[in-house]
Amino acid sequence: MCFELDSLPPIPVISGAAVSHDDLVLEAKDGNRFAAFAATPDEPNGIGVVILPDVRGLYRFYEELALRFAERGYTALAFDYFGRTAGGDKRGDDFEYMPHVQQTTPEGVQADVAAAVDYLRGLGIDRIFTVGFCFGGRNSWLAAAGGHGLAGAIGFYGNPATRDSPGPTDRAGEMQAPILALQAGDDQNITAELNAEFDRALTDAGVQHELVTYDGAPHSFFDRKQEDFADASEDAWKRVLAFLEQHA
Repeated sequence: MCFELDSLPPIPVISGAAVSHDDLVLEAKDGNRFAAFAATPDEPNGIGVVILPDVRGLYRFYEELALRFAERGYTALAFDYFGRTAGGDKRGDDFEYMPHVQQTTPEGVQADVAAAVDYLRGLGIDRIFTVGFCFGGRNSWLAAAGGHGLAGAIGFYGNPATRDSPGPTDRAGEMQAPILALQAGDDQNITAELNAEFDRALTDAGVQHELVTYDGAPHSFFDRKQEDFADASEDAWKRVLAFLEQHA
């Protein structure tokens, strides 16, 4: 589990920011209908962010994260992975997500990313980034190889290695957008060796990138409850915003 159900992003709320938000159901080109949450600033800066959640799919943490982006002028959309197997309705906290995670495919996730990108483009936004966490971090980087015309792809503690299918390290040569990787130094499953292999593959492929490892930080450190790693969270958030501004 990446976050507790009552976790929140470790990002200050901007008091008085004018933001609207909507629960949506989007449709991918394969007919899949899936839940999404859009947060729109009253004064958008022309940059869009597609948020790829952790293994539990869309829930409060990522809706709040979309709002934090929107308070800063970014139009943000977080989406759910499980439309094909669980439908497009909102779910309760007791949702058993793992059987649905096991039925996802890289192709299905990227079809849903494409629908999310198309939604933002329909709002007149043409500079679009993905940002993902854990399962979503891996798939955010893979989105850079997905033909979506992204401006960049950001991932927090994603696994870049081969698993049931080729991972970001394998597909570095296909990536068409800059990469930001924000990794946890004390992650038991994503080792320093795996991060080094990803870094090397991106370098060899000529992909503009930055891979940052936070020493001692655990998987899912980007969480308001993780007070011991507040400095890492603050630095990561600053790097995300700087990356968006640099590559937009």
